[in-house]
Amino acid sequence: MGKNKAKQSQFKAKTYSIKANFCTIGSAFCLQLHLNLVNLLRNLSMSIANNAFQKCINPDCGAEFDCGQALFKCPNCGELLDAQYNWDKITIPAKLSDFAKRWANKNNPLDFSGVWRFRELLSFCDDKNKITIGEGQTILQQNDAVAEYAGVKPGCLYLQYEGLNPSGSFKDNGMTAAFSHAKMVGAKSSACASTGNTSASVALYAHHCGLKCTVFIGSGRIAFGKLSQAMDYGAHTIQIQGDFDDCMRQVQDVCTKLGLYLLNSLNPFRLEGQKTIMYRIIEGLGWDVPDWIIVPGGNLGNSSAFGKAFYELKQLDLIERIPRMAIINATGADTLTELVNNKKLIWNDGKVNQAIIDDYYAALTAKNFSPHTCASAIEISRPVNLKKCLRSIHICNGIVRAVTDEEILDAKAIIGKFGLGCEPASAATIAGLKNLIAKGIIDKNERIACVLTGHPLKDPNVTVDYHKEKQGKFSNPPIEAPNNIDEIIKLIN
Repeated sequence: MGKNKAKQSQFKAKTYSIKANFCTIGSAFCLQLHLNLVNLLRNLSMSIANNAFQKCINPDCGAEFDCGQALFKCPNCGELLDAQYNWDKITIPAKLSDFAKRWANKNNPLDFSGVWRFRELLSFCDDKNKITIGEGQTILQQNDAVAEYAGVKPGCLYLQYEGLNPSGSFKDNGMTAAFSHAKMVGAKSSACASTGNTSASVALYAHHCGLKCTVFIGSGRIAFGKLSQAMDYGAHTIQIQGDFDDCMRQVQDVCTKLGLYLLNSLNPFRLEGQKTIMYRIIEGLGWDVPDWIIVPGGNLGNSSAFGKAFYELKQLDLIERIPRMAIINATGADTLTELVNNKKLIWNDGKVNQAIIDDYYAALTAKNFSPHTCASAIEISRPVNLKKCLRSIHICNGIVRAVTDEEILDAKAIIGKFGLGCEPASAATIAGLKNLIAKGIIDKNERIACVLTGHPLKDPNVTVDYHKEKQGKFSNPPIEAPNNIDEIIKLIN
């Protein structure tokens, strides 16, 4: 019995020793596994960070900053910043049509997004920071009835409906990218100045992300449909006694002083998201580019983003040619038209003649000018993306035109009657196209894509007034009838 107890004690001691050694080895293994995983994630994060950087567009400065900083101007010279990429460090598909494979994986929110399914072309943050609410589910509609109105050959005109985005405008393409960057840098509060669409989109994405949101709007200078969205989505709305340009100045100062994350198109990451509108047009054309892109003017974020998109695609050999671009303003807010067509302002490899801009803006200030147009989304006289837009004009061999409110409203009525409808600013594209066809600048046989930036319910007052007040030749007012079946039938017949 004594010998058996001694053997049992020896066996237990050996067992405890083996267990202790195993636990020690296991702990060391787990620790090493943990360290390897941490290093892997760190390297992956660094890899993503090394994919992209911010760069000043001023060639005399050219300062570079990492994407971990929330900047809306170059700290060195005050110029605009670009998001730039080290393409050699990013795995890019061999051809654009390869992106179509992601349609089969729509249960993945990033593949479902019409922005993030092209994520290799805007690779500035890793997937864990990407925000999406299903933006970019838009359509490219061939429309022969609107083509006939504009003087375009059947089969040649396409309408890109960005009003089908969650907040009802193209802004969601940019906000999904900008808020992803905001999450990446740890932002807690956001702000924007707005003519309407920006405030609606910012408010929607802000509450989705859990960020505080403040929007600045001009006094009486915002469509009620858009203002209702900002309020409904929970934005802290401040109405400034001034126009959009006044709001834009104030929001920049406020963001600088309070450290808020700015969501206007000064933000370079917002424009990265808006590039994808062009990718979807190419997708809708069977992965081919159109001959012309027609886009409204305004703050010039879209035109800036589109030119950058095409430049990058050509640089990556994903397209063979770059389409031409026409930027259409309202005559009541035609800064770009005046500067490009009359003052001969050009990109000049980034060395833009600032004196021309300063003199023009000084003249606006001297006569207390404030822009006025029924197309409130483009009612801007000091566009913040002016220089980037000049670059796009250079890249796309672009042109600039202005159309009257009457032309905009008539075109809007036609889009409503024969298409899916749009807000007034969107209709500037068809009004401008009609003029360009009539003057022979665009050939009626060319393939043309017009970007319709917002939903028709964004500005219902303009629509109702046009029809009820018989403001144009396509007005369709309601007909009053007595409460009598025979009289009603007479009106129907």
